[in-house]
Amino acid sequence: MPESLVEIDEAEAADPELAEIESGFAALGLSAPILKAVLEKGYLTPTPIQEQAIPFVLMGRDVLGCAQTGTGKTAGFVLPMLEILAGSRARARMPRSLILEPTRENFVLYGKYLKLTHALLIGGESMGDQKDVLNRGVDVLIATPGRLIDMFERGGLMLSDSKILVIDEADRMLDMGFIPDVERIVAMLPKIRQTMLFSATLAPEIRRLADAFLANPKEITVSKSATVATTITAGIALVAEIDKREALRRLIRSEDVQSALIFCNRKRDVDILHKSLSKHGFSVGALHGDLAQSVRFATLEKFKAGELRLLVCSDVAARGIDIGGLSHVFNFDVPHRSEDYVHRLGRTGRAGKEGRAFTLATPADRLAVAAIEKLTGFPIPRLQVPGLDPVEWSDDSARGRGGRGRGRNDKPAPRPPAKERPAPVAAAEPRARSRPAKEERPRDARRESAPREDRPREDRPREDRPREDHTRDRGHGRDDDGPGSAVVGFGAEVPAFMLIRRPVRHLHADAAHEAEN
Repeated sequence: MPESLVEIDEAEAADPELAEIESGFAALGLSAPILKAVLEKGYLTPTPIQEQAIPFVLMGRDVLGCAQTGTGKTAGFVLPMLEILAGSRARARMPRSLILEPTRENFVLYGKYLKLTHALLIGGESMGDQKDVLNRGVDVLIATPGRLIDMFERGGLMLSDSKILVIDEADRMLDMGFIPDVERIVAMLPKIRQTMLFSATLAPEIRRLADAFLANPKEITVSKSATVATTITAGIALVAEIDKREALRRLIRSEDVQSALIFCNRKRDVDILHKSLSKHGFSVGALHGDLAQSVRFATLEKFKAGELRLLVCSDVAARGIDIGGLSHVFNFDVPHRSEDYVHRLGRTGRAGKEGRAFTLATPADRLAVAAIEKLTGFPIPRLQVPGLDPVEWSDDSARGRGGRGRGRNDKPAPRPPAKERPAPVAAAEPRARSRPAKEERPRDARRESAPREDRPREDRPREDRPREDHTRDRGHGRDDDGPGSAVVGFGAEVPAFMLIRRPVRHLHADAAHEAEN
């Protein structure tokens, strides 16, 4: 009988929960130390993705897994990977496995009863400290692609002994432009290895990556791609742009919120909303990519410990974090990408627990909401925030993102009719009145002076005629816009400086002189 079942049988009578876990995780072939950590985490039965993926990972097969966020797919590869690595030890600067996704929390929880070491290789931390950890030997290396390449180029690690590769959240890595770095990292690994790729969606690009990285993989799909878990109660509130913060505060006060994530589309909006909620007395923190790594870790630990009730965050900052017991998710902004809606809601209702998710939309978000409903295949139930005036969807198809220029609900002011618009020459009237003597000169005087003005132009060299014609055309264009009779060129009011003849031959002589010198 396997060691895991022997140890469980001894305590089965004292704890009935062990009997349930024996028929669940223990039946998948996991050892006693891992089962003990899983039981302490509160999980008794595996989720469908875990039940199907764990046996094939233990067999050494490549796996392509597709499951919606919150179904436990991370534990589906972490648990069997720890089981495989428990038999030997790592050498200096040569990690035995590589995870390209920040899953440090899961590894620490599930592997705390095993004598395995891990390292987190991410930006924002001291590279010297990370080198020291790698020099002591690492069994599991969790890294972001950019920092891993930097460390490799500086000679801080070698990947020749990494026999297990995990690419988690592959769809998000694709969106963030990490795939070229991932392809470069895969080229550094041994040809003979076990590779697992997990994603919430299986777009054609993800299929192409799977064909390039995996060898005869076992494909596991436990639910329709890009769907919301059935344990999540979702709703959408349509409010005016100016009422969004008030609507969020009313929803938080009306719901029994133990802990909640509040998503914003932009990092600047995360800071603004964080200050607003703090001002109104809420226990809230902020999490986005512009914050220092130490600040983000400290904020996340406070949120997990219950010191913070709300956490305002961006999509990128919230990826890869595993927070148990998250009761609510609030979308302060409708996400730009409809797939992000599924990822956001997947932060709650995890591992079979109930969750609630609410989205605040403005009339200009009509097309974005329609795209989400088309992706998920179900309409989002409408709800009304008490105390706020109801609004309807806008007919304008353009989305006013970012609050720049006009507001989302603002339409451009109609242009007044031509009769109501002021005449373009109104500003020129004072100048005309300031020279009454010149403007009131008889037309005969202008006719008599015109030949005298044009006489010297007749004798000008041919090269100057285009300049004269150009000047006449410009003056003619201005006079056409004004009232009164048409005047050719400047008429009798040619500026004196324009009557000075330009010594063209001297310019040519100067140019020749400079060329000789």
